[in-house]
Amino acid sequence: MSAVTDAVRGAAPKPAHPLGQSVRDSLVIAKRNLIRMSRIPEMVIFGLIQPIMFVVLFTYVFGGSMQIGGSTSATDYTNFLMAGIFAQTVTFATAGAGAGIADDMHKGLIDRFRSLPMARGAVLTGRTLADLVQTALTLLVLAVVALLVGWRVGSDGSTNAARVLAAFGLLLLLGYAFTWIGALIGLSVRTPEAATSGGLIWLFPVTFISNAFVDTSNMTPWLRHIAEWNPFSATVQACRVLFANPGQSTSDAWPMQHPVWASLIYSVLIVVIFRTLAVRKYRSATA
Repeated sequence: MSAVTDAVRGAAPKPAHPLGQSVRDSLVIAKRNLIRMSRIPEMVIFGLIQPIMFVVLFTYVFGGSMQIGGSTSATDYTNFLMAGIFAQTVTFATAGAGAGIADDMHKGLIDRFRSLPMARGAVLTGRTLADLVQTALTLLVLAVVALLVGWRVGSDGSTNAARVLAAFGLLLLLGYAFTWIGALIGLSVRTPEAATSGGLIWLFPVTFISNAFVDTSNMTPWLRHIAEWNPFSATVQACRVLFANPGQSTSDAWPMQHPVWASLIYSVLIVVIFRTLAVRKYRSATA
């Protein structure tokens, strides 16, 4: 009897380490979402069209009428603009993340995932990782379009490949952080349409009350303070510094003086806060 018991114990699989199990489950869900995206190419195509339209419209409509560092050169504005367009593009992925999770909720897929023996946060982590891959692809295409319309790194100083890659890394981190806000919104509404509206409505003031499209020194003082402490502005300023593009703020505000650190701190805080809230909501949300 003792030999049989020992044999059964030996044959039983060892319990997986919680962290390893969470990573594996997250990657499985991320793969599932990437396969789904590849089967709906129009979702990726439409996601590319909007930022390209912003690049073309802002460059050719507003270029030449905006003053950057005392210059109204269209070329200077293009070089100033692109960091803001890049940041806006990665944050607007929030709406897609929220809509995707709301769609899964609406179809009962989340309930099925919750019935499986898998890590609680894996479904949301996998979804946000898949969105991060899509955002990286969008950013790559957008950078090519930006080069075609005249954007150049090192247009206002010296930079190098490592600093340029670091800037894109900060952009992806910001985008990843904001997808967790989208995840929380997606779990809090009943339909994908509501998630799309809810995911965009607050992004407009966040992106426009910032240094993305205009020089904040021309804003009224109270609005300028909001813009300078906006997490979005910190990443835009960091990208301009790392890209060596014109229009870098000379404000005494800490995020403008230390934009790389400010961008990192803001993004990590957003991930920690909204991942915690989203996972908590995931445990109790119902379709």
